[in-house]
Amino acid sequence: MILRGILSVVLNAIALVAAAQLFSNFHLDGFSTALVASIVLAVLNLIVKPILIVLTLPITVMSMGLFLFVINAITLMITQAMMKPAFEIDGFGTAILAALVISILNLFLNQLIKDSLRT
Repeated sequence: MILRGILSVVLNAIALVAAAQLFSNFHLDGFSTALVASIVLAVLNLIVKPILIVLTLPITVMSMGLFLFVINAITLMITQAMMKPAFEIDGFGTAILAALVISILNLFLNQLIKDSLRT
């Protein structure tokens, strides 16, 4: 269980670094900063994200779940606000695109790890 959490944090940090490489408005000082940001993001996802989901449930249902990317962007913006200047995102649009890329990369990396552990 603990190993799965550590692996999740590391994979999320890799996704953050990849997002920083893709967007010029997404600044990350290094992999150690990405690891700390990943831990902060995990804590926010445990505490803040469920509250935001409940508060925005009607919008999320009407958008068929697409509003969850906005919620992910909000948690990403809270993370960068806590970690300035080592981690900065210039603009909410960049945060939404980065949240989309990070979600897709996490999905891909988690599937890759699950497939390699089965063999």
